[in-house]
Amino acid sequence: MKVNIINPAFNDGEPIPPRYSCEDVDISPPINWDQPDLSVPTDGSIAIICDDPDAPGGTWVHWVIFNIPPETRTLPEMVMPREEQENGTLQGVNSWGTIGYRGPCPPSGTHRYYFKIYVLDKKLDLPSGITKDELLNAMKGHVLDEGQVMGTYTRK
Repeated sequence: MKVNIINPAFNDGEPIPPRYSCEDVDISPPINWDQPDLSVPTDGSIAIICDDPDAPGGTWVHWVIFNIPPETRTLPEMVMPREEQENGTLQGVNSWGTIGYRGPCPPSGTHRYYFKIYVLDKKLDLPSGITKDELLNAMKGHVLDEGQVMGTYTRK
């Protein structure tokens, strides 16, 4: 199975609008998803990681967000950069060392930004402020489904 990600801000493989980058307001884009043949267990959760594999020093993490409630099918534009959201969703640290989303800001050239979504069979017993690697390690053996959408960005 694959989770279908629908990003109202850009289609897979297309440029990410500047609004979601360091050159503008730098807010998280809206993300919607659907799982046609799989439902998230009531004690499950959703996790999303956004990263840039084209960064000069290795993959650069832009967003780590997890324990999204299982009934959720959308993240609105501009998820606030705080450790815990009202619904219990938690955020980890990005490569800048801050909590929440930080948008594309490539030093040169066109970079690819992958928004990866994971359907998990449980809520993770992790604190906010974790890294991408800590999240991936905790998810081992608990991923029921996944999907991704990729956008590109070139600085002006």
